[in-house]
Amino acid sequence: MSSRPLAVLTLLLAVTFAVSPAVVADFNGFRAEQFPVPQENPPVQPAGYAFAIWGVIYLWLILGMGFGLLRRADDPHWQAMRPPLCLSLAIGTIWLAVAVRRPVWAAILIWAMLISALFALYRAPRQDRFWAAYPIGLYAGWLSAASCVALGLVTAGYGYLDAQVAALIFVFVALVLASGVQSTLRRTPTYALAAIWALIAVVVQNLSGNQMVAALAGGGAAALLLPAFKAFRAESSVS
Repeated sequence: MSSRPLAVLTLLLAVTFAVSPAVVADFNGFRAEQFPVPQENPPVQPAGYAFAIWGVIYLWLILGMGFGLLRRADDPHWQAMRPPLCLSLAIGTIWLAVAVRRPVWAAILIWAMLISALFALYRAPRQDRFWAAYPIGLYAGWLSAASCVALGLVTAGYGYLDAQVAALIFVFVALVLASGVQSTLRRTPTYALAAIWALIAVVVQNLSGNQMVAALAGGGAAALLLPAFKAFRAESSVS
């Protein structure tokens, strides 16, 4: 039986995911007034420039899934990653519409996006990594940081934790998560690079304010360089 319909669906969802910001107001993080305890300049949230990574993620996913459709439609290695990736992209297509209205549900959905993206990442083929594993790695790496940011904002925004405590806890969670994934994956350094990008943006957000959060995020970004380097070395040795 042909796998082409699933390959088509994967590309289609990559496109709808990329187009979704055009039908939703600009989103650079949750707004302060979306929470009972307004989150003005929350220390857990990366600086606004970091969200520019989405442009790279969108384009790379479209190009990669387009290559998969044209050249690897029936490849069983590609086929294994497509169902969880489709689930993640389908949730991602509606995520912005939810995020501008319901931050709690957005936090739940972004974890669903992350978990399904990680399933796809671990199943991504080792061949054609520039078209499959690398864009998914970048996507999952950013989601690993963003999902922890969402929990930090919700817990502080609903008064469960102080904003600084929430930032310290969930930046640490992001570091542990990203380190665990990259260390067990042992390939696809784009995953760690996306997480490092997010952590550096948290440093920038806190340079003139919360030095403890900035130090933790900076230390976390530095710590992730080692598993990223090991992943790069492992892939270079089999190229």
